[in-house]
Amino acid sequence: MGRPGLNRRQLLGGLGGLTVAGSFGFAALGTGADALASDAHTRVRYWNLFSGGDGYNMIAMLNSFRKDHPDVAVKDSTLQWGSPFYTKLAMAAAGNRAPDLGVMHMGRVTGFSPGRLLDAWDVDLLAKYGVRKQDFNPQLWNRGVIDGKLYAVPLDIHVQLCFYRKDVLKKAGLLGDDGRIVPVTSTGEWFEVLKEAKKATKKGLQTMGFWNSDQNFQWWFFVAFYTQLGGTWFNDADTEVTFDTDKAVQVLEFLRRHITDGYADPGFAGPASAEQFVNGSPFVWEGNWSVPVFDTAKVEYGATPLPPVFGKPATHAESHAFVLPHQSDRGGPANEGAHRLAAYIVRHARQWALGGHIPAYRPILSTAAYQKMSPQNEYVSAMDHQATEPKVWFAGSTGILAQRVGPIVVSSTMGSARPESAARRMKSELTRLLATKNPMDGRTAAQGGAVA
Repeated sequence: MGRPGLNRRQLLGGLGGLTVAGSFGFAALGTGADALASDAHTRVRYWNLFSGGDGYNMIAMLNSFRKDHPDVAVKDSTLQWGSPFYTKLAMAAAGNRAPDLGVMHMGRVTGFSPGRLLDAWDVDLLAKYGVRKQDFNPQLWNRGVIDGKLYAVPLDIHVQLCFYRKDVLKKAGLLGDDGRIVPVTSTGEWFEVLKEAKKATKKGLQTMGFWNSDQNFQWWFFVAFYTQLGGTWFNDADTEVTFDTDKAVQVLEFLRRHITDGYADPGFAGPASAEQFVNGSPFVWEGNWSVPVFDTAKVEYGATPLPPVFGKPATHAESHAFVLPHQSDRGGPANEGAHRLAAYIVRHARQWALGGHIPAYRPILSTAAYQKMSPQNEYVSAMDHQATEPKVWFAGSTGILAQRVGPIVVSSTMGSARPESAARRMKSELTRLLATKNPMDGRTAAQGGAVA
């Protein structure tokens, strides 16, 4: 079952730009610290990157699994989020020291050398424990399929949302009879909504916050609205850039207008936007992970997918997914235990929805309990209108694509570059990336795995 591996020098060199310093010392003990010393028949080592509220919910699900499966001992470790996590996971897989189960962002799977640093799932074994392809959104499931094999089992989608203050919008006459924001289907309607909302906003507060100087958020918003316009990135063979600069200019002009028309204050960047929202600002564009924050703040609010201002519903979506880091001797009880644990958490992810994430396992979405969850029940439609990054090795959360193109979007939004110039720079950067070899395996996007 062994595969050609990467040696330490190749991997450290190939991970250029990722944080490596201290990457071997930050694994924190999880709730199963004594699992490997227990008398359980099966032991599963599990690495994840969940902290805060997500960490609490994951621990709750793990404890439920332990209660229901006393024969399986789970040793879970929480590692530092972002590049350090992926660095450590890659090093462990290359050095045959990988855990039995791990978590990744779905967008990073293609670039993680499936078949070399990741092992494929046994779909029959997953089905034995209740996880089947037909229970998932097809687009989401297929994002984890490379060369016809399943390398990632989706746990959720997490999306960018338009949060709105119901008290302010009611005052502005922008709530419908159902208590939700009036429908918006064009850029004109959206800016009319902002105009009316601004009139009802307390002095000293901006009308909306949208992380105007953050490269990741601005990139995510761009992906959403560019997808609404039907924009594409590359041809099917990943040999040619099909990025439409005219469509890109439309999106960049739309984002920029929030500042030039005085709705978003360029001085309120990042977390300050969420603070303004709590204090009475009518709108903020944020990830669904802000749901627990606003719940705790006792804010009367709602949340929808980003407005379909270009006609086609689409909001940026990423996904946490379970993966099998490469082990030369993968198999046996630990491997089956990993399938069993992943399937259990996926099927019991209503607890996970408390953090704002939309469970990937669709039977959960039709339960009465989930449909009563607010505002989750307001934006659950995002599952069927996902705007995702292209399926190439340099995409995904904290990936190279966002690092290279995100700042260009920011330059346009903040006014240091004209939208036309920014769009051309974006296309040039996409062209360079398409010709660049994946440091994990030395292959370009065109030479990588086939799309499902």
